[in-house]
Parts: sequence; structure tokens; C-alpha cells
Amino acid sequence: MPCADSARVTRTETLGPPETERLAAELAGRLAPGDVVLVSGELGAGKTTFVRGACRALGVRGPVTSPTFTIARRYEDGRVPVSHLDLYRLAGAHQEDPALLDDELGPGRIAFVEWPEADPEPLAGRPVAARVRLEHLGGDRRAVTIER
Repeated sequence: MPCADSARVTRTETLGPPETERLAAELAGRLAPGDVVLVSGELGAGKTTFVRGACRALGVRGPVTSPTFTIARRYEDGRVPVSHLDLYRLAGAHQEDPALLDDELGPGRIAFVEWPEADPEPLAGRPVAARVRLEHLGGDRRAVTIER
């Protein structure tokens, strides 16, 4: 059940993946090309499940899987191109050029970034449309906080 902490922050408890995906779909309906959504939470909190729900709402039909080992996945079959990034493996890897992700975070795409706190450098100066935090509440239950 949603509760508004302020006009821009909502916290909702979901009972399983379908509810988490529905919540993401609602957010996706407000996104436009160039928007960046930061998605945080511990391992297994449901970050990729959330992104999958948003991608489905944006028309992506193919599999939506974690980009942990590839850093980025692109979904081109929806209404707008989507980038799905996972910065977990970039933590402390500042020898990488942050500009390598420029194409993924471009103005013609919507980007979902998992683990943004792992390496915030590639995100510096980019406008953030929403920050999402997922937390385990036991079993399939999650708390999802969305700040716009």
C-alpha cells in the first residue's frame, strides 16, 4: 500500500515480483528519452525485476536480464530505446573512461542504472528522473521507495 512521505517520494510494499513490476510500469509511463533512473538495493532485492516491469511497459518484448557481467544491455524493440546498466563491477575501476557509457546514457534513450553508488563517476552531471530503492521485507515482500 503506497504512502506519500512528500509530494515527490512514495514508499510501497509489494507482495511479489508481479506487484514490483506493476509499480515499475507506473513509473515507466512518466519517463521520456534522456531520462535516467537509478535503482539501488542489496543483492537479490529485486532491481532487475523492477527494470523488467518498466521495460515491459515501454514495449520491450524480449528477455530482460541482469547486465552484471556485461555492464550494459540494450533493448531496442520497444517504443523508445532502453539501456540497462549495472555499475557493480565498475566499483573502484576508475581506470575505465566514464565516457564509455555516454551512448548508454544518451538523450535518445531511457536508462536504468543498477548499483549507481558503486561508481557514480559515469553519472556525474546527468539529470536523474527518479531514484528507486528496493529493500527485502522477508519472503517475496519488498519495500520500494521512489523519489522523483
